[in-house]
Amino acid sequence: MTELQAEYDVVIVGGAVMGSSVAHFLTSNPDFDGSVLVVERDASYQRSSTTLSGSAIRHQFSNEINVKISQFGSEFIKSFADHCSVDGEAPDLSFHENGYLFLIDEERKDTLVANWNTQTSLGSDISLLTPERIAQRWPWINTDGIAAGSLGETGEGWFDSYGLMQGFRQKARSNGAVYATDEVVGLVRDHDRIDAVRLASGATVRCRTLVNAAGPRARLVCAMAGLDVPVVPRKRYMFVFDSRTRLPDPAPAVIDPTGLFVRPEGQFYLCTLEPQPDPDADFDDFTVWRDQFEEIIWPLLAQRIPAFEAVKVVNSWCGHYAFNTLDHNAVVGPHTEVENFLFCNGFSGHGLQQSPAVGRAISELITYGRYETLDLAPLGYRRIETGTPFLETLVI
Repeated sequence: MTELQAEYDVVIVGGAVMGSSVAHFLTSNPDFDGSVLVVERDASYQRSSTTLSGSAIRHQFSNEINVKISQFGSEFIKSFADHCSVDGEAPDLSFHENGYLFLIDEERKDTLVANWNTQTSLGSDISLLTPERIAQRWPWINTDGIAAGSLGETGEGWFDSYGLMQGFRQKARSNGAVYATDEVVGLVRDHDRIDAVRLASGATVRCRTLVNAAGPRARLVCAMAGLDVPVVPRKRYMFVFDSRTRLPDPAPAVIDPTGLFVRPEGQFYLCTLEPQPDPDADFDDFTVWRDQFEEIIWPLLAQRIPAFEAVKVVNSWCGHYAFNTLDHNAVVGPHTEVENFLFCNGFSGHGLQQSPAVGRAISELITYGRYETLDLAPLGYRRIETGTPFLETLVI
């Protein structure tokens, strides 16, 4: 059991990729001289959204802020060892920079083009493709019903999600952050401030700033302070399959107009599709609806990529999105009334790729009282209070 101090300058609830990113950026900043406690209920991280994610990053968003967040994420991942080495060693993230290939029907072609204009105006390396060009570059794709496509030529792909989290965590600990395997079961609130956290072990720890990085359990942490955030757990099923026919290398991550996602995974392939219906899940429910592959996913796979007519599932698992029911986008920054309660929540499946930029942003708020590099104010809590969505198009 970790022996805790009576007080920490910053207490972070949740030690997966988002909480550990905040801890890393705080403790790596020479302008921050405070103490940091990270409270994580599951030190194995076996059921964290980080560990169970699809482990990918893309620049292809419609909103300028989300594009810039991912641009920083890509550069950080590519130079990860420069930031997170401890004693000269850092996890190898194995970044496969194969890109995302969005395939779009005629109905949403104008949206794709508008997004491409935004992305390229910000410097992202995205190609806009005709169906003919798609067929030339990837003859294994059936382009029936496809009006256009877009591909991230650089900066997009997939990597080791667990390695990213562990790199953040190891660096933060080497910089002095304390990690406690415990659970926050209560918050002590005095009007417009959080004064302390109560832990399942029985300890009460005072704090000057509280960061809610509790993933799908964010709402539970808010409720302890009489606050709320529209974040719920939603199940996502990941299927790894073998194919009798191999696709030529390198193959991108393909996004079908139906929302089907498929990419290489070593010698196999990984795919997922948002379930319909998509109800809120129990926090501890990680059962896989295996019929989804046979009944829904496989027919779509075989139609879009005929080489996948003969496949076999070799592994599957279920992870949870921390799903923001208002607008599917992150909630970042202070509560409007309880200013030392900072949200780092609701990433709706994009948290892994957004963790470097958001961890940096939260650390800036704590250290300087403002955003220094990328202004994430539009992702703040006020839009939750007013019910004003921060919208993305072509959401996956």
